Amino acid sequence: MKRNSRLSAALHALLHMAERDTPMTSDDIAACLNTNAVVVRRTMAGLREAGLVESGRGHGGGWVVTRPLCEISLLDVHLALGEPDLLQIGHATENPGCVVEQVVNSALDETMKEAEDILLRRFGEIKLEDMAAAFRARSAGHAATAHRTG
Repeated sequence: MKRNSRLSAALHALLHMAERDTPMTSDDIAACLNTNAVVVRRTMAGLREAGLVESGRGHGGGWVVTRPLCEISLLDVHLALGEPDLLQIGHATENPGCVVEQVVNSALDETMKEAEDILLRRFGEIKLEDMAAAFRARSAGHAATAHRTG
């Protein structure tokens, strides 16, 4: 099953941007994400429309985060990306007149809706500042381990 990694990529980019004191170009972000600048610009467009980032042109230009990380949740980023499907499980519709299929589809639809509601609620609770703090803690731990073994 193909996975949609746009949310992961957008979060990755936002955290890199937040760690920098200067704007990041699309090429800079693309290098961090191991992709190309066109993909970055396409992803950033939704984030810009949602007011999460802005971009400047010319020398010294690039992308910057426009709000404090403590005010941005995973849900905000998810919504800015156009609310892509969170769960990929679907049901068959070849024979919608079949009573068995109707029961199966109903059970799947109800369960998937409940699961999505839980996931979206949790996305709203997680702030980018929490993720940035976790990144800084892991980086410090990694640096300390490298220092001891080096």
